[in-house]
Amino acid sequence: MKFICDKILLSNAIDGVSKAVTNRSAIPVLEGILLKAEGFQLTLTGYDMEIGITTTIESNVLVPGETVLNAKQLGDIIHRMPAGEVELELSNNGTVTIKGGVAEFEIPAMMAGDYPSLPNPGADHTTTMPCAKLADMLNKTLYAVSQDEKKPAHTGELFVIEPGKLTIVALDGYRLAIVSREVECTRDIRIIIPGKTLQELLKLMGDDENDTVTIDANRRYAVFHTKQYTIMSRLIEGDFLNYESVIPQGASTTATIECRNFIDTIERASLIITERLKNPLRITFNQAENKVLVRCQTNLGRVQDEFDAKIDGNTVEIGFNNRYLLDALRNSKAERVIFQMNGALSPIKILPEEGDDFTYLVLPVRFKND
Repeated sequence: MKFICDKILLSNAIDGVSKAVTNRSAIPVLEGILLKAEGFQLTLTGYDMEIGITTTIESNVLVPGETVLNAKQLGDIIHRMPAGEVELELSNNGTVTIKGGVAEFEIPAMMAGDYPSLPNPGADHTTTMPCAKLADMLNKTLYAVSQDEKKPAHTGELFVIEPGKLTIVALDGYRLAIVSREVECTRDIRIIIPGKTLQELLKLMGDDENDTVTIDANRRYAVFHTKQYTIMSRLIEGDFLNYESVIPQGASTTATIECRNFIDTIERASLIITERLKNPLRITFNQAENKVLVRCQTNLGRVQDEFDAKIDGNTVEIGFNNRYLLDALRNSKAERVIFQMNGALSPIKILPEEGDDFTYLVLPVRFKND
């Protein structure tokens, strides 16, 4: 195998597929990238047995062939090569020579035959949509994906795909995020896609209004085709919470809030909260004065702050985890939101002031003296 290609093009491709490469494995070949040179193309593949990423770039292939190189070592070398073209050549003694300008490396290669084949997912076309639309949906929900491996289904996002509509749902037991958009779908299916897969997809597909992403799916796999990459992922098996049943209906207190005001207030109050001192925020929605009062006390001190808001219904005091509330407000990307509340211990529903861009739920915290 011998090929020549642009250094930047190769470096970017290595960075992309490396997102599916495991850093430490008992099987060394899984720490590598499969490179296959043929025709006028070089195809790179990263695969950790759960997620596989492939991409193809232009290359001047002098001798076709394939090999596996350690992803980190290869990425570091190509990244530090001089600008211009780089040449890679596989020798008969199992090493690869990498040349760029006057720099030259010789590194060990692994057998391509030892690299696991990506499964044939047999996934059916489900939808094609703008990258910007899917990126917006993921940006508004991924924050709520669970990190608790004891509930595997909640470490991914539920994709509810139905004719004309895609709904994405994430939850971790403390908050819930739901976003729905109109899209052209060819089938009806509910699948749970790992959060890790979607994080990498978000990085790789970008948010260009002119680019599209195609989603193919069945009961075991989802495959995303973007302009530059193909990302294949195993799905998570298990039962996702019946999220529709936990969404409160109606409200005894409604508050229309400027997001920036609330975020700034919570950030100030968070200065006396640490991982060890996780006292909740005491937040009072005062209907009589149309103010939101925020208080907190820990061993680091005490804080009290307030801001104006439009409040209808009953005055109510609710405890909140500062981070959970901040995540919802920040990821909403909204100027104003509506808080719908049914007392101090019921989930809080957060909605955009206009439209149905998202639905968030945040569970309140019970005060110790309640």
